[in-house]
Amino acid sequence: MKLTFLGTGTSTGVPQLGCRCKTCTSTDLKDKRLRASVLIEVNGKNIIIDCGPDFYVQMRRNDQFARLDAALVTHIHYDHVGGVDDLRPFCPPEGFPFYCTEDVNINLHKHFPYCFVQHPYPGVPHFDLRTIRPYEPFHLFDTTITPLTVMHASLPIVGYKFGESLAYITDAKTIPQRTIDSLKGIDTLVLNALRIEPHHSHLSLSEALDIVAQISPRQAYFTHISHHLGTHAEVSKTLPSGVFLAYDGLKLEL
Repeated sequence: MKLTFLGTGTSTGVPQLGCRCKTCTSTDLKDKRLRASVLIEVNGKNIIIDCGPDFYVQMRRNDQFARLDAALVTHIHYDHVGGVDDLRPFCPPEGFPFYCTEDVNINLHKHFPYCFVQHPYPGVPHFDLRTIRPYEPFHLFDTTITPLTVMHASLPIVGYKFGESLAYITDAKTIPQRTIDSLKGIDTLVLNALRIEPHHSHLSLSEALDIVAQISPRQAYFTHISHHLGTHAEVSKTLPSGVFLAYDGLKLEL
């Protein structure tokens, strides 16, 4: 299994427009963060988790010739689904496999109605929406994937566990004990860590470190990072062994 971080930033991206803080003016490429998304290669197939407004640029940066075989979605917020129209080149006649919860399915119909009309305009993306439910594993490309509930403030959203190799969680503020228990023993954990200060709907750095300590993965990578967290170089020096800040373009062999 291979994982590529397409984007590791929060909803505003980093640098944030109009900001001249130390992080936003950094010349370190690891401080240039597009909206959070990852590409996972498993058994010769490519799966994207979330498809935000930077998707086109992310694919151009990584491999514009890569094919995509399926998408998993964590929740309906714009920074996670704003780029779904750019999936058009990957949509076969039978529809692009798109895994999401029922509430995301409903909201996709509201936000992108032209994709779901009876007689769509030629060329619009065509999706094969497949409903998933928390804690009910499904099989995709000979891999067992388990959707896990996490709480984005009061909004239940989805993290994904790939066998015992990888778990990807973003936009969490609290994580139910059932999810924590299901993640114990995972090899690689990807988790959001927005900033130093507490936030009403995202884990802070100290809160994310507490979650890592509870789960005790072999290694953990933080994503969905804002400019308030600080520069990659400075924050990385403060992290315990086995815990890292992800950055755009980082590739992992799992």
